[in-house]
Amino acid sequence: MRRRTPVPPAPLPQRRGVDPVRVRLPAEGPWATVREHLVERLSGAAPGAVEEMFAAGRIVAADGRAVPPDAPYRPGMFVWFHRELPLETPVPFPLVVVHRDEHIVVVDKPHFLATTPRGSHVAETALARLRRDLDLPALGAAHRLDRLTAGLVLFTVRPEERGAYQTLFRDRRVHKEYEAVAPYDPGLALPRTVRSRIVKERGVLTAQEVAGEPNAVTDVERAEHRPGGPARYRLTPRTGQTHQLRVHMNALGVPILGDPLYPVVTAGGPAGDFRRPLQLLARVLEFTDPITGAEHRFRSGRELRAWSDPTAWSAGR
Repeated sequence: MRRRTPVPPAPLPQRRGVDPVRVRLPAEGPWATVREHLVERLSGAAPGAVEEMFAAGRIVAADGRAVPPDAPYRPGMFVWFHRELPLETPVPFPLVVVHRDEHIVVVDKPHFLATTPRGSHVAETALARLRRDLDLPALGAAHRLDRLTAGLVLFTVRPEERGAYQTLFRDRRVHKEYEAVAPYDPGLALPRTVRSRIVKERGVLTAQEVAGEPNAVTDVERAEHRPGGPARYRLTPRTGQTHQLRVHMNALGVPILGDPLYPVVTAGGPAGDFRRPLQLLARVLEFTDPITGAEHRFRSGRELRAWSDPTAWSAGR
């Protein structure tokens, strides 16, 4: 069995906390040059963008030297380059460090801030911010939290230890509790465990419940209710399907306040409108550290506005 060539270290530095893009040329293909392959692979780029990158020497090989436009195609070759960063609306809320040691960083993420670079959210993400602010270029995410959800996220300091922490989440050895604010339904019997099969198709905004073996399980409790107002719920997921908590709350007839997807997809406010965040918070993160053996329990200090300041929430302030 052929061994894969080890990935060389990136010859380009990070830019604003964002890694350069790495491309490995396929083992087989019809391309005569590196340029031909990248033009095809990056077909979504602006016309002439790849040629401009070659002309400017912005596409480099493992030794850091610019790859010339006529460089012959070599199967398995690695090249790196920096993509143009999109214009992003800054998220004007602090990213609070809850815990930091030589192995992990735990932060209390605000609403609207993506965890890791993806799509149109690149430099304005929790990972890129932390790499810059803490001067930790090797920092990586052990898991992800939806951009619209606030709360606790775990990052790892050392790349060689990242797999151990990611395995905790994969094997469901992390206890997570969420808090949500949603309508109050006196006829809804709680607590209960919701089980369903959730499918999220690529390119489709919403996830769907379908027939079949359940792959999503959530314990739902009503923590508190204010007369004439909404209720505060405690949600404990046993699985980690995309949009699981939002889908399950909607299925119960009490969709989470501020949700732009469930029960109806809405356009939301204009870019930079942060007045009505999704009222969902990753409140508790608890696990045994796989490296040190320490017992960790972290709790978010954030409050959901629809509960802490319902007047401001109702007024859209």
